[in-house]
Amino acid sequence: MQRPSTATAGARGRVAAWSLRLARLLGALWTAPNTLLGLAAGLAGMPAGARPHWNRRDCALVFHRWPWGPGGAITLGMVILHTGDTLDVPCTTYEHRAGRCRHPQVRLGDHERAHVFQYMVLGPLFLPVYLACGGVSVGNPFERAADRYALQGRGWWPGVS
Repeated sequence: MQRPSTATAGARGRVAAWSLRLARLLGALWTAPNTLLGLAAGLAGMPAGARPHWNRRDCALVFHRWPWGPGGAITLGMVILHTGDTLDVPCTTYEHRAGRCRHPQVRLGDHERAHVFQYMVLGPLFLPVYLACGGVSVGNPFERAADRYALQGRGWWPGVS
């Protein structure tokens, strides 16, 4: 079996990179209504101290020090509303918290990034599907997938490991 030339391999790599950029652009457009909702909530928090920051790693506009909620973060499209100062904090997985298993703590930003990707696939359908699957709970396959992604770096879609 012949190996592809480095020129062929390079061309494949460029096509793959271009395809990924196109998919992300289409996903960003598809989830724009959710992102606008997140942006409105983030802007509403700014007079109370919320500060926006584009986080390339997590593919989202993050509003740190968002003043409302019990703590932690919530993702709306490509916006993450976070009550703390950084997404580089450890958090407990839903299954661990529920006593179903023992997991090491995960990076909060990795968990929320999985939700950004999920939003980019389902777009305006994400919130109704997410709520129909149980909302913020250990029973929600979207939450378990986000935890799996934060633990393993892959498998952000429910049912895919």
